[in-house]
Amino acid sequence: MPTITLKNLPKSLHRELKTRAIAHRRSLNSEVIATLEAATSFTHAPDVEAMTRDARELRKSFKRMIRPNQISDWKNKGRP
Repeated sequence: MPTITLKNLPKSLHRELKTRAIAHRRSLNSEVIATLEAATSFTHAPDVEAMTRDARELRKSFKRMIRPNQISDWKNKGRP
């Protein structure tokens, strides 16, 4: 199995990886492998045109536009 050595790893990154490894109950090595696999698992770029088309279709389903102040009211409703 191939091996990789990382040099000059920032202390903050090393700390973060160790914290994540503990949280996921993995060794540091396993956490680094899982992180690299997740970062490289995309097989193709997202279809931005399709996403935009879908968002526009969804927007049409709203009966009326929601104003920013309505969102603020909803978020603050029931708060002291």
